[in-house]
Amino acid sequence: RGAVGVAPAAPARRTAPAANARSQTACGVSVTKTSKERRERRAKGVRAKMHGTAEQPRLSVYRSNTHMYAQIIDDDSQKTVCAYNTRMKDFEAGNTWGMEAAEVVGKKIAEKALAAGVEKVCFDRSGFKYHGRIASVADGAREAGLKL
Repeated sequence: RGAVGVAPAAPARRTAPAANARSQTACGVSVTKTSKERRERRAKGVRAKMHGTAEQPRLSVYRSNTHMYAQIIDDDSQKTVCAYNTRMKDFEAGNTWGMEAAEVVGKKIAEKALAAGVEKVCFDRSGFKYHGRIASVADGAREAGLKL
């Protein structure tokens, strides 16, 4: 029994998981995974099967809400052969987030790769679906002469 005039303590409240997260129960412990964590897990699985070499480096693509990034990586020497993104000074398309911008990024990265002596790459979608802007980068690179 509590003291006179003191309100009882409120029961502990559980906080709800984030709107974009899915809650799982493993061994009685609730684990919440965000969409970023799930994408990074998928990307790790893709990279475990893919390895860029000097003859055929890896074309890695990343998309944020407002920009597109692409780089060609030689995993043997752990060097970036070339890179291009929508934040570069010479990016000429109007917006930086649409399908047209993604295609321009694909064409520019292909031009830089061909200038560096790379003709064939393996495409690393970094855990994103091969759809929309990710597919547009690949299409733009193919149009510019890069073999995927």
